[in-house]
Formats: sequence, C-alpha cells, structure tokens
Amino acid sequence: MIDATVIEWFGGHFIEHFYHERWWDYSKNKWNLDGYICLSHSVFWGLLGYIGVKFVNPLLFKFYHLIPPFIRHLIIFILLAVLIIDILATTIVVFGKNIDKRRWESADAYLTKISVKLSSLITSYVDRRVERAYPQRKLKLPTIPKTGVFAQGCGFYKVFLLFSIGSLLGDIIETIFCRLKMGVWMSRSSLVWGPFSIVWGFAFAGVTLLLYRYKDHSDSFLFLTGTFLGGAYEYLCSVLSEIVFGKVFWDYSKMPFNLNGRINLLYCFFWGIATVVWFKRIYPFLSNLIEKLPIAFGTVFTWIIVVFMVLNMFMSLSALIRYDQRGKKIPASNFFERYLDTHYNDQKMKLIYPKAKKVH
Repeated sequence: MIDATVIEWFGGHFIEHFYHERWWDYSKNKWNLDGYICLSHSVFWGLLGYIGVKFVNPLLFKFYHLIPPFIRHLIIFILLAVLIIDILATTIVVFGKNIDKRRWESADAYLTKISVKLSSLITSYVDRRVERAYPQRKLKLPTIPKTGVFAQGCGFYKVFLLFSIGSLLGDIIETIFCRLKMGVWMSRSSLVWGPFSIVWGFAFAGVTLLLYRYKDHSDSFLFLTGTFLGGAYEYLCSVLSEIVFGKVFWDYSKMPFNLNGRINLLYCFFWGIATVVWFKRIYPFLSNLIEKLPIAFGTVFTWIIVVFMVLNMFMSLSALIRYDQRGKKIPASNFFERYLDTHYNDQKMKLIYPKAKKVH
C-alpha cells in the first residue's frame, strides 16, 4: 500500500511537471492530498497487492511452468516487444502534445508515405487509449517565468546541486551521529570517491521535487508527510540494495517498532523532523546561495559535478557488484574486474561500507 501510494503520488507530480497535465484527480474523495492520492485508493492498492502476492502470483507461477520452455520464451519475447513498442509510442504521443505540428512535418519530411501513415495510425491509437484511460486529465501551464537568475524555482540545476549538497551533508551528519552513539568513527558513504551518502542526496532532491509546492505549509503537515515518505523511501532503498548487491547496509531488527529490520518508527520520525528543518531552515538558505551563482559559471559547474557524480556512481556500483562476486568465489574475467579487485579489494570495501552485511 505504501509503495503504491508513493509511486502514484510521484507519478502524478512527474506527469504534471513534465507534461503540464493531470491525468487523475481525487480532489472530490475524502482524505486526499491535493488530488494526487487518497486513502480509499491507497487501501485498494494495498488490497490488490495482498491478493496478488498471496493468490495470483502462485497460480501464475504454476501456469508458467506448465507451458513448454520454447513456447514460454516465445510468449515472453512477444509480450516484451509489444510492451516496448507501447511505451515508445505512448512517450512519442505524450511528448508530442506540446510540439508544433510543423516541426513534426519538417523533421519527418524524408519518411515515406507508408511510414507516415503507419506512424499516424499508431500515435492516434495510443492517443485514444490515453484519452480513454485518463478522461479527467487537465492542461496545466508552467507558472514560473524565465528570468536572469540561475536555477530559479525547482528545476534540474537547483535539484541536482541540492542532491550533491544533501549527499555531502547527509554523510557528515551520519558520521557524527555514529561517533556520538557508538563512540567510533566510521564511513557512512555510499560512494567510493568522497564523503557522499546518495541515500540522503536522493532523499533531499526527491522531497524538494515532491513537496516544493507545500514548502510553506505548517510544520505538522511537513513532519507527517516527511515521516511517511521517508519511511517508504528507506524501505525501498533497503529492498533494492538487497536485490542488486546481495547486502543490507542497515539493520534495525534490534530496535522497537521496526518493519523487517528495514525501517523503524524512530528513524521515520527523524525523516519527518529532517523534512521540517530542510524546508524551514536549510532549503531557503541553499536556494538563495545557488541562485546567486552567475548563470555561465553555475551551468558549467553543475555539469562538472554531474559528470563526476555519474562516474562516481558507476565505479561504486561496479565495486559493490564485484565485492559481492568475490564473496561468491567468482573470479575476475576481464581487465576492469581485475582493476577493481586490486584497487577496491575486500579490506577497502569494508572500510567504505563497514555496516554492509551479506544476505544469505
């Protein structure tokens, strides 16, 4: 229920931000949040999830194994191809909503008449599907005018810089907290290059995107929303890290009011407090600081940080995957893996990720 609600809320904001449309509206339902989510639908998603996991999935697995392997693989490839075509066509239609028709005609002038007709048929079909699926969608226009200020509002440049700053601040906060609580200094970094905790970075960037329009709401609203979103976010991060890396990087099993050791009530409250402090104290200061950067310098500086962080994430992901492979006695098969074994061996990885535990 929590995961579906967060995805629905994020999806609604994403569609409105990038397409300037709203495809569903729960404003007339009780216990709704700005029409993006409501309690009745959240409970419905939770019920569907329970039925799917407990009853539907076992039946589908049994049916799946009854199909001959060749037919089974053929069906999967066909369905995957249809899904990819559907996604691409939908993306073209949705993005094309705000593109002038003459630009399409100019860009596609070289296509044959058959291709144009086929494209028209596909896009028209998908457009009708979107109209039928979301009849309540409303056109919403951007309200922030362009000015000579760098990263005004809540755009890419500001959000990415907040992500980078949040990653750095989060690592420092966690390191000091561990020192005060456990009496030892330990790395709390998510990345192999520098003190960056991207869990915090994504959290601050995500909460800024999702709650930017609510930043002037009451402290209690921000606290409750931050508690809910922070708990859901931390739970998802724990699940994904276990699936991808075969390790968990935190475990709250020994703390009261925990959920599978992935989250606990106390730390959810910390997320709520952090949300209030972020919007009431830290965000206004950082936002004003970022907007004071010269446009040319700010743009170049941001893209330098983008390149660095992307490379940092790639190296960290590769090192963690290789770390897990070494634990499974899988030998290095190429130069890059041998490089990782030399420069990011088990001893160094344990220093960077001291709380990482292998999942059996």
